[in-house]
Amino acid sequence: MVYGQDQSENYRRAAIFIDKIRKGANPGELPFEQPTKIHLAINRKTAKALGLAIPNELLLRADEVIE
Repeated sequence: MVYGQDQSENYRRAAIFIDKIRKGANPGELPFEQPTKIHLAINRKTAKALGLAIPNELLLRADEVIE
């Protein structure tokens, strides 16, 4: 199971910061941002191999389920 920030969203935000810096913004004055999009991935195959039961409610909320 992985619960964390969406990497593709981080890359998009990084590109925006780089663009601002290239246009002359001072990096020290740019605001700190926290992730706004969180990704949940569940590997059912590994859970089954470990003898773990994943509740259906959690599977329904997952962004990605690996069979």
